[in-house]
Amino acid sequence: MNFEKGQFVSSLKSGDHVEGVFLITSCAQCVNNKGKPYLNIELQDCTGSADAKKWDVFEGDLDILHSKKLAFIEGEANEYNGKVQIKIVKAAPIDASIEEMDNSLFAINAPVKKEDLVARLNYFLDSFTNEDIKKMVNHLIEKNYKAYIDYPAATRNHHNYVSGLLYHSLCMAKLAEKVASQYKSLNKDLLIGGCLIHDIGKVKELSGPLATEYTTEGRLLGHISIGQAEVRIAAKELGLEGTEIALLLEHMIISHHGQSDYGSPIAPETREALALSIIDDFDAKMAMLDNVFSDMKPGEWSERLKTMDNRMFYLPKFDK
Repeated sequence: MNFEKGQFVSSLKSGDHVEGVFLITSCAQCVNNKGKPYLNIELQDCTGSADAKKWDVFEGDLDILHSKKLAFIEGEANEYNGKVQIKIVKAAPIDASIEEMDNSLFAINAPVKKEDLVARLNYFLDSFTNEDIKKMVNHLIEKNYKAYIDYPAATRNHHNYVSGLLYHSLCMAKLAEKVASQYKSLNKDLLIGGCLIHDIGKVKELSGPLATEYTTEGRLLGHISIGQAEVRIAAKELGLEGTEIALLLEHMIISHHGQSDYGSPIAPETREALALSIIDDFDAKMAMLDNVFSDMKPGEWSERLKTMDNRMFYLPKFDK
């Protein structure tokens, strides 16, 4: 499917007439203050995503504008709260599944090429000097390899794109390498290993790289519980069950959100677990701000960010 020039999400501006094929990543039925139903939709292509509304809802619209489906959209681009919002006038189904189309047209990818990310992953997997940590981390990633290198790290907010899980984990591992060189008391292998597998449970919590949703297992258990179980299973498979290394890796996974309010059943209680939770929080927040700032001009303030304690952030004017 070919797009005409100007029909990619990133190029749309207020006043543009919109015609093109987009991936529906979410669609919710809503009701306005007059009791009239409308559809709140998110459209995506390889350049980004955009909020969309269909104010006049007809029979069959929900079948066309369904999550994980492709649709031909005709409408108008308007500005709402500083962002482009698409008013959908017409929508038509596409007689092809996502798998049958060229995914490169609809998938938002990590900012680094996948082959470069894989090369960096292999570097870290070969870097361990502790054989038990090396066995555990390599085994867990090899066991879940396809999903680990393809899946996003989240459905929204941060690293929510193809290979986002891999990119997030590698950014953390790179930071961990520098942190461990500064703080010699940290066990470098344990910290880097924890960074690489801290979100391993997301390969079961999330549905896949496109139009990502939470799985039933993900909703019922969450990636922290799933990840801890995966480490325990791996330890048994490798004959490392009950060892301190396996226990420490489990602890790093269940404590990496830092506190119970953020989903961890226990707070970090080793140096490496504490360092991991700080690195994870830092990388996620930097990714969130990068995403927010990408739609802003220097000198502007962001909207209030719920994921950042409802704070607003300023994008400075000065040159780097």
